[in-house]
Amino acid sequence: MSDTAIRPFRVEIPQTALDDLAARLRRTNWPGELPGVGGAYGMPAGRVRELAHHWLETFDWRAVEARLNAHPQFVTEIDGEDIHFLHVRSPRPGAVPLLLTHGWPGSVVEYLDVIAPLTEPTDPDSPAFHLVIPSLPGFGFSGPTRSAGWNRHRTARAWAELMARLGYDRYGAVGNDAGSMISPELGRLDAEHVLGVHVTQLFSFPSGDPAEFAGLTEADQAALKHLQWFYENKFSFNQVHSQQPQTLAFALADSPVGLLAWNAQLFDESLDVDFILANVAIYWLTGTAASSMRFYWEDAHAEHPTGPTTTPTALAMFPGDFQSIRRFAERDHGNIVRWTAYEADVDGRGDVGGHYAAHQATDVLVGDIREFFGSLG
Repeated sequence: MSDTAIRPFRVEIPQTALDDLAARLRRTNWPGELPGVGGAYGMPAGRVRELAHHWLETFDWRAVEARLNAHPQFVTEIDGEDIHFLHVRSPRPGAVPLLLTHGWPGSVVEYLDVIAPLTEPTDPDSPAFHLVIPSLPGFGFSGPTRSAGWNRHRTARAWAELMARLGYDRYGAVGNDAGSMISPELGRLDAEHVLGVHVTQLFSFPSGDPAEFAGLTEADQAALKHLQWFYENKFSFNQVHSQQPQTLAFALADSPVGLLAWNAQLFDESLDVDFILANVAIYWLTGTAASSMRFYWEDAHAEHPTGPTTTPTALAMFPGDFQSIRRFAERDHGNIVRWTAYEADVDGRGDVGGHYAAHQATDVLVGDIREFFGSLG
């Protein structure tokens, strides 16, 4: 029988693991690189060397550990796997429960910056939220997984069970990256309990029908060009993860610099280095390179529902990130009630970031979440 107990959890990486990491970083066997090619062949050696040097000489894992442990954390077994999650309750009466889901190569670290403003807003009239922030099965402290089949649908079922186990009858689902695929499915399968879905991407693609392209706006045409560029230049990770994750896992499990180069290819250079390394370090220290990549294989081999979702859905789209196209999105999601495309500068507040909006554009994302769920009543 499955154990449904919710157990307190603290991040406590042994010093021996940190010492082993440092020794491996010092012994890195660096690959050769052609002169003057930049990133034409993939991650440039110069950038990886800089990140590795910072990881070895400056990065403070214990500070990351302390920041995580400053929040209540728990583990519970769901569907045969130990699921780790942060559970931060707001002191505000009437706070709305929200479940926040990260993606790859991110982690729960993505959402640390939004905890305080969402749970304890300084404005007494702003909505407040109870937050549940789980590590995806097979990612970080929810891994490695011991069973196959952990695609977006099985994860959504686990999230529904988690929220029920915590006693939340009505809640919202928020997601980024893989979380933007899981959250709409959570709204589909647990529609009775999910108030709304708020995501930073709606991954809807052309179906192949030429009629879909008729009358696309200039912005939509630009989004298609951006998608085509990403597919031609940055999509190799998806292909490998979807086809042969275990083959690559041998290298990533043995070399922290190999893991760093592979994961950091999807962390923009504008991101602060400690944020990048905090996420990469979690994968290394939990040994979840293999199990996290399997998510792509499982999802590529899953049967997906063909009908549109119907839960109220909001998109907050940020510059430099995946650019969703509403025509395609409305084919897959039948109740999009909010669609906001942020520009590189919002009301003079500066660059509002890209793929990791919860970290790069915290105030903007928090405001969007508040407005959406506030509008649902």
